[in-house]
Amino acid sequence: MTVKATPTQNSLALHTDLFDNLASALDYAAQGETGANFYGSRAQLIDSISYKRLATESKQLAQKLIALDFVAGDRVVIIAETNANFMRGFFACQYAGLIPIPVPVPIQLGSRAAYVRKTRDLLISAHATAVFTPETVLPMVNEACQDIDMKFVGDIQQFHEQSFDDSIELHQADPEDTAYIQFTSGSTRFPRGVVIEQKAVMSNLQRIINDGIKIRRSDRLMSWLPFYHDMGLVGQMLAPVASQTSVDYLDTRDFAMRPRRWLEIMSQNKSTISFSPPFGYELVERRLREATCKDYDLSNWRVAGIGAETIRPEPMLRFAKILSNCGFDAKAFLPCYGMAECTLAVSFADVDKPLNIITVDGDKLAEENLVVMADPAESTRIAQFIDCGKALPEHTMEIRDHEGNALADSSIGVIHVSGPSVMSHYFDNSEETARTLQNGWLNTGDIGFMIDGSVFITGREKDLIIVNGRNIWPQDIEAIAEQQPEIRTGDALAFSAPNFDGNTTVVVVVQCRDRNEDNRIDLISRIETAVINGVGVRCFVKLVAPHTLPRTSSGKLSRSAARRDYMEQNGISEGYLAETDNNSTVKSAI
Repeated sequence: MTVKATPTQNSLALHTDLFDNLASALDYAAQGETGANFYGSRAQLIDSISYKRLATESKQLAQKLIALDFVAGDRVVIIAETNANFMRGFFACQYAGLIPIPVPVPIQLGSRAAYVRKTRDLLISAHATAVFTPETVLPMVNEACQDIDMKFVGDIQQFHEQSFDDSIELHQADPEDTAYIQFTSGSTRFPRGVVIEQKAVMSNLQRIINDGIKIRRSDRLMSWLPFYHDMGLVGQMLAPVASQTSVDYLDTRDFAMRPRRWLEIMSQNKSTISFSPPFGYELVERRLREATCKDYDLSNWRVAGIGAETIRPEPMLRFAKILSNCGFDAKAFLPCYGMAECTLAVSFADVDKPLNIITVDGDKLAEENLVVMADPAESTRIAQFIDCGKALPEHTMEIRDHEGNALADSSIGVIHVSGPSVMSHYFDNSEETARTLQNGWLNTGDIGFMIDGSVFITGREKDLIIVNGRNIWPQDIEAIAEQQPEIRTGDALAFSAPNFDGNTTVVVVVQCRDRNEDNRIDLISRIETAVINGVGVRCFVKLVAPHTLPRTSSGKLSRSAARRDYMEQNGISEGYLAETDNNSTVKSAI
């Protein structure tokens, strides 16, 4: 049977007011013709499901689950393959009153043991009662579930032929009910389960749709982001449902192997909205340097969202320049700031306006934690930051020091957020909840500053490098290393680590493809010199093989994991690290 994509145009009146819960949002979308479409590695349409069919099949699955003695509040882990079965499982949980927990699929060859171990730890931590998993992953999941009491482990396709009782009453979620649990990527510790209530996700979706992207009836979304990541789950799966908008999906692994498929699908479907972390744009831009882009038509792309990590201006501007001949308008870039603990979004820049890039004095920033505007032609060292916009309506942001005092504009500090989209707590982790949530305010752990209500992100507190009282941002060092002609974007990680004499070493781990020893020595020397000239600190450069830098489950490079690897390889114990972390040369000076 020929698969046909769901249409962009919808006969249903656009509804962007606050829904009671996720199930009611799907119920309304089911009255129209739009839905979700799934594409293969050659950008070919392989599956499509309308929201009408999604609602019907999710309700039937929910009734089958209730008949199997699942009860409201049971936690169901869903292995997040990019397919319609994930959506069926997720919304079946909504209709049955179960709590879905999206988790990653294995993405690395040879990682079976690690995947089994991490999945088992997560199942135990979440007190899960079932796992929905594709057949391809089932052997590993069965191994992870060994000796754990489960009501069901398997592919939801097993329910396909099973009869159901359509008289079984479905669950009606209250605003305070848990909509889902989002486990963080766990780059520095075991993942924490972010508990998101129905009222929080519905509030965030309403603000994303109305105030962030300002949805239009003519919009069509496209995404390659994984469903277990907050931007993929909330921004690219739940937001299309809540706005009754058709969306096209490309599997994350297919994007990683063939980034240009992103542009091909957007071009053929005249997509208008797509989001990506900065590395996605950088990956595409790098591949396009070596190929023509004349066959793409990106003139309909009106919202090119950027988030999930610190945004560097230069790669975005290169992306816009190389794709300008395809109709891409740089004004489509929409920087935003958010995190899973705030459901997804905290702030958006103004849609349809150019990137607001500011240039500041790098020395003032490093030595005094102050943002002072600078002239690139006159300053010795500069830093550039992108405006990520003002807090969403009903939300508030503050920049605070480590004593909790609010700071004035242009002062660097820790970002705190309050508002209806903030999580209720971390699952089964009262200690971490108390540390992160205080008096209704969320300590994000992100560092930044504000100017006239707009927030500028400088990095993560845990990543900040302190050398002789100067604050050095690792992304600045990484950008310097990547300016070497043989180094690609995403090939460098910078971090600080303790020495045996109690001082701090700045380490730069760089992926190198050149095996010639003389060339490697020359590359190390050039990077060391460039870092001294660029940020004024000495560094130790370590060259590693391609594709060996550690990443989190969401695909982001992990500085903390690279730091742990470096310390283990150099015989520096965690006990020694705990001692040196109390040393003033390592602690944050904010």
